[in-house]
Amino acid sequence: MNLSWMAWTKPTALFFLTIIALLIFMALWEAVKPGGGPRVGILRFETTRGDRLFLSLLGSAFIHLAWLGLIGSNLWWAFGVSLFYAVFVFNFV
Repeated sequence: MNLSWMAWTKPTALFFLTIIALLIFMALWEAVKPGGGPRVGILRFETTRGDRLFLSLLGSAFIHLAWLGLIGSNLWWAFGVSLFYAVFVFNFV
């Protein structure tokens, strides 16, 4: 396989490995405790653990893109904001 079309740097590989690890963790969590923990949060519609993970990942992508566009390339603060956002989503959405 020729994967030279993508810049496979350590941060890029770590990003994809993190996404894979999250999906594996969520699958194992679902196998141990089925049902996804559906609940109605501040958005006033039912969400499961998978829905909340998707919202967290999507929001984190937008946080990082906005950070790059508005502030600069030091993304550690954006990472912290994204973690805070993910905790908020999993607790209140």
